[in-house]
Amino acid sequence: MKVGLLTREYPPDVYGGAGVHVEFLARELRSLTDLDVHCWGGSGGADGAAGPAGGVFRHLAAAGLDGANDALRTFSVDLAMAAALDGRELVHSHTWYANLAGHVAKLLYGVPHVMTAHSLEPLRPWKAEQLGGGYALSSWAERTAIESADAVIAVSRGMRADILACYPSLDPDRVRVVHNGIDTRLYRPDPATAVLERIGLDPDRPFVLFVGRITRQKGVPHLLRAARALDPEAQLVLCAGAPDTPEIGREFRELVDELRRTRDGVHWIPEMLPRPEVVQLLTHAAVFVCPSVYEPLGIVNLEAMACGTAVVASAVGGIPEVVDDGSTGLLVPYDEHAPDAFESGLTEALNRVLDDPESAARMGVAGRERAVREFGWDHVARRTYEVYQELLTTS
Repeated sequence: MKVGLLTREYPPDVYGGAGVHVEFLARELRSLTDLDVHCWGGSGGADGAAGPAGGVFRHLAAAGLDGANDALRTFSVDLAMAAALDGRELVHSHTWYANLAGHVAKLLYGVPHVMTAHSLEPLRPWKAEQLGGGYALSSWAERTAIESADAVIAVSRGMRADILACYPSLDPDRVRVVHNGIDTRLYRPDPATAVLERIGLDPDRPFVLFVGRITRQKGVPHLLRAARALDPEAQLVLCAGAPDTPEIGREFRELVDELRRTRDGVHWIPEMLPRPEVVQLLTHAAVFVCPSVYEPLGIVNLEAMACGTAVVASAVGGIPEVVDDGSTGLLVPYDEHAPDAFESGLTEALNRVLDDPESAARMGVAGRERAVREFGWDHVARRTYEVYQELLTTS
């Protein structure tokens, strides 16, 4: 079976959950299929593909579109991908950045198109701040691909419900649920402390950890306001970078500065840390916090759980399918019309975990066990491969 896997992010350029998903899915699929990965990247000034390396083709935006709206540059990458997919028997796209490539390949070569929905443009209206008029184009590309795809994979049951609500003309039978996964060999407790020492964390004080991009979706401003009433003995570590827009980045910096004027122990790490360093931070955190206002699943919660750490997270999207409330962590209800209540709920839940280290430790153990038992990437790949087989058998 010759499969083309289409994505914006691929190592070494992974900055979000979709990129993590594709990285590990591709690793497992290679033992099941003849797999080519088509992603963004490469070097040199030429348009189109930058050449394959190990079955990975990196594509560049058209040089004539330098300075154009990001959505137009994305479409040029998609066309380069589609041109390189001749001979593949099935294509599988991830996120709107690659969906159009999958749709065009389906039409051009007459092959099935599978798309995995990691998020939905109609539920991310704040993306208009980043893309301007390009948001209408990204929404069009997603709608066109999702309504025409032979199969749509949702990363959670909550995500499946969102897909069918946003795209009611889509046949529900074409939407399958395959949860995200976690590599519990890479994400496992690390007793070392070198990273903590380098950052300057006080070893005698617990710390709350956030890891994620600075974007409306991740709800970081809510966390920073909630932290005003956080236990004064607790430290706060923010592994937060890659702001969607300068305005969002400025808002984040202002809230961090304000918080630092009222409490100490606020550590902001703006650069993306290597995975082993993140694992060490996850291991030693008293609690991991995920204040997302929209999250189809939330791989980062699985990463924290695999490292044996209790999680406090918003009860949105697929998060309740990962974080077992009261067992592996605590869930906080979110209502966009009541931000103050959400922020006070975050404060209360975080302080509750901080005040009871024994309960936090039990949650951490239960989280690790759940991650190992239910979310292995080998299972994700097998379920995905079954979708491929079904389409190729019936096409």
